[in-house]
Amino acid sequence: MPKQIITPPQLCKPIGFAHGVKAGPFVYLGGQTALDADMRIVPGGIVEQFERAFSNVLITLKHAGGKPSDLIDVTIYLTDVADYQRHGREIGAKWREMAGSEYPAMAGIGVTSLWQPEALIEIQGVAYIGDAE
Repeated sequence: MPKQIITPPQLCKPIGFAHGVKAGPFVYLGGQTALDADMRIVPGGIVEQFERAFSNVLITLKHAGGKPSDLIDVTIYLTDVADYQRHGREIGAKWREMAGSEYPAMAGIGVTSLWQPEALIEIQGVAYIGDAE
């Protein structure tokens, strides 16, 4: 099965990774932190970083031809699970604003650190966008 690397022009230039890979009807969405196009983590706390990281995932999905309701699996890596839980209502509201009220299979995993030292969150996912062309 041929694969297609997904590189949205709105995101930073990937070096050593792919923002996404489309293989058949699936899009594998690489881990996204809260990096802006200038390769800087957005200021603020977990809510702001969630919004940017998830936006990066959705930008990649859209560039591959998908939409938020196509997400079937999302994994969220967190450097401070308790902080995420404290802001759960705000984060849930951001999710619904960005992706609607349909949720995919999800996991939240606590980690000691992420690639960028100031990153608090990384989000990756898998989407099913229909039959391969």
